[in-house]
Amino acid sequence: MAAEVRPELLPPKLRSLFFRRDSKGRTVYARSRYKIAHGGRSSGKSTGYARMAITLADQMPLRFMCLREVQKSISASVHRLLGDTIDQMGLRHRFEVHNESIRSAAGAEFMFHGIKTDPDKIKSAEGIDICFIEEAHKITEQSWRTLLPTIRGKEGRPFGTRPEIWMCFNPGLQDDETYKRFVIKMPPDARRVQMNWDSNPWFPESAELERRYALELIANAKDDDERLQYQADYDHVWSGCTLNRTDAAIFRRRVVVEEFDDPPADRRIFLGGDWGFANDPTALIKFWMNEAEDELFIGYELFSYRTELDLLPEQWDRHIPDARKWPIKGDCSQPMIISYLARQGFNITAAEKWAGSVEDGIEHLKAFKKIHIHERCTKMQEEARLYQYKIDRMTSQVLPIVLDAYNHGWDAIRYGLDGYIQHRDGSSIWTKLAGH
Repeated sequence: MAAEVRPELLPPKLRSLFFRRDSKGRTVYARSRYKIAHGGRSSGKSTGYARMAITLADQMPLRFMCLREVQKSISASVHRLLGDTIDQMGLRHRFEVHNESIRSAAGAEFMFHGIKTDPDKIKSAEGIDICFIEEAHKITEQSWRTLLPTIRGKEGRPFGTRPEIWMCFNPGLQDDETYKRFVIKMPPDARRVQMNWDSNPWFPESAELERRYALELIANAKDDDERLQYQADYDHVWSGCTLNRTDAAIFRRRVVVEEFDDPPADRRIFLGGDWGFANDPTALIKFWMNEAEDELFIGYELFSYRTELDLLPEQWDRHIPDARKWPIKGDCSQPMIISYLARQGFNITAAEKWAGSVEDGIEHLKAFKKIHIHERCTKMQEEARLYQYKIDRMTSQVLPIVLDAYNHGWDAIRYGLDGYIQHRDGSSIWTKLAGH
C-alpha cells in the first residue's frame, strides 16, 4: 500500500488502529480486518475516522461503503461529517460532494446505506475496500450475519481480497450483539481502542460543561440510590461503559472501594484462579474475610492476557504476595494448568463445580454485609460495577439470569471459596435472588 501516512491528523489514541512500525522502524499503515473504536461521548472517534477516510480517499481509488443499521435519509449518514471534514482539511478542490455520494480526484467513492433499509444494495455490492460503520452498537445479530460475508473485496482493488471493516460506537447494553462480538470476544485480525472525552484533542467547551454538570448531579444526589444511578449514567456517557442499571448490578450497594491494610499475620488467606488466554484473562485474586463483621476484603489482583503458561509463575510471584504460601483453588476445567502450576511449587488444587454453582457462589457472596475492594484492584472495581443480571429488552425488568461477562475475578473468588460455598436446591436460590 503506497498511501502517505499522517498520524498527526488523528487523536493520539486512535493512531494505534491505523499505524504500526515496520522492521526498519518506519511508520506504515496497519492492515487489519477489523478496526474498532468504542467509548464515551465527544471522544473524537468519528472525527478521527473521517480524517483517516478522507486522507486515504485523497490518495487512492478506494471504494467506501458507509453503513448504519437503519438509514432512511442521507442526513442520517456520515455524509455531512465527511463533507465537513473535507472542508476542514482544505481539500474541497480534490473532492466532489454530491447529495448522496462523494468522489475524490484520486478515484475514491463513498456510498451510504442502511443495512436494514437497503439490504439488496449491500448484498450486491462488489469490490468494497473499506466498510465504515457508525453507531455500530445498534447493529443486530441478523445484520452482522448478513453483512460480514458481503464485505469480501475483489482482486484488482487497492485492498484486494482483504477489505477492512471500521466501526465506532458508544456502548449500549453489555449483551448487545456488537459489544459481545467485538469487545467481550474480540475476533482475530482486529485492532481495538477505547476512547473517552480525555482522548479528544478537540474536546469542546460545551461538552465539558455537560460533563461537569453530570459530576455535580453525583455530588448533590439526595441518597445512595440516586448517587449510584447518577454515577452509572456518568460512567456510560463519559467513560464509555456499557449502560448500567444499578438495580441490575449483582453486588449492588455491597461493594466499597478504599485503601486498607493487609490482614493480621494469623488471618486465613484465600486465593482463586480462573483460566483464559486471548479474549478472556487468566485471573488470580487474593482475598480474606473478617468473619466477626461478616465482610470480605479483596486485596490483590492479577489479570493476564495472552500470557503463555510458563510465564504465569513469575507473574504470580511478582504481583501476588505470598502466592506460594497459601492454598490456591483453580477452575477444574483445565486440569493440565493446575498440574503444571503445582509442579512449579504452588499449592494449587481444583475447585468443585456443579450445575448451579455460579448462582450458589453469587448467593454466598451476597450474604456478606460489605465487600471491600482495594484501590489498586482496578479490574475488580470494573467487574463489581458491570457484573449484572440480564434486563428484559421489552419490559426493562431485571431477570434472574446472570450475564456471562465481567466475571473472571468473581469466578476466581468463587473457586477460592471452594468448600465454603454450599450446593443448594436451585429453586430456592432463584427465590432468594429475586428478593435482592
